[in-house]
Amino acid sequence: MKKTSRRDFLKLAGATGAGLLACSAGNALANEGLQVNNEELGMLYDATKCVGCKACMSACKRVNSDYGSLSYEKAKFDEDGLWDAPSDLSGSTRTLIKLFKESEKRWSYVKYSCMHCQKPSCVSVCPVSAMTKEKISGIVDYNKNTCIGCRYCQIACPYNIPKFQWEKAVPQIVKCDLCKATNLREKGITACAETCPAGAIKFGKRKDLLEEAHQRLKDAPDKYVAHVYGEHEGGGTNHLYLASMPFNKLGLPEIKPEAPAEFSEKIQHTIYKGFIAPVALYSTLCFIAVKNMKKHQGHDDDHKKGDK
Repeated sequence: MKKTSRRDFLKLAGATGAGLLACSAGNALANEGLQVNNEELGMLYDATKCVGCKACMSACKRVNSDYGSLSYEKAKFDEDGLWDAPSDLSGSTRTLIKLFKESEKRWSYVKYSCMHCQKPSCVSVCPVSAMTKEKISGIVDYNKNTCIGCRYCQIACPYNIPKFQWEKAVPQIVKCDLCKATNLREKGITACAETCPAGAIKFGKRKDLLEEAHQRLKDAPDKYVAHVYGEHEGGGTNHLYLASMPFNKLGLPEIKPEAPAEFSEKIQHTIYKGFIAPVALYSTLCFIAVKNMKKHQGHDDDHKKGDK
């Protein structure tokens, strides 16, 4: 009698996996994809209006410092600590203004903060639901009391937004939450949008922001790149951008319209739903083990008969 070889095992495992995929295909196709909710809250940042004053950064840190456990970051040249001068988003900075310069005549400011995605990857990967997305407002929020510090959200975010407070004894993840517990609750607007003296940041519902953005593109086509960044990227975001320079030159990644979380969740909700894949694997291994045991037992019986 022939033993089950490694090749036989791989064939059987492959056939089992194919069967599982076939059975779950209907469920995967039933998920018709992301439904964009334009009623959610967001911000429109117009880089052509920004003067780089960084008032938004100061307002964000002033309003959210206690709630978000934020601290001021001293510049290397500033021995007296007169200014808050972060060089990038960090465990103490939720909002950042940067300057990108191609030449003396071609340059632009850009604002970085949480994109508040329609289908956020950070929420999808968080194993303890420390990252959540509010159904009505669309705010992607963080609960420090639930977080276990795995930092999967940092890895999953295609925009590289969430930051971890490495330097603190009781650290947490830091990202914009549209001033949910501070300025938004008290005044109905984010601190950055309220403070911006140039009108570069507009706060409101996504549908109104998109309408405004497209109207600006229509009114001044020579002024802008003909695209609203965030309208379709990664399934759509609630933080939208207009600019005169290509967005990839402003440090914003080129992302396909499909939401990364959609693909990963289809796998989780089909092959791994109810532990189908692990159960199938262990069932296959058990079947092979029992089959081999019976074969060995048959060989032993034949030897005993031969000895007699």
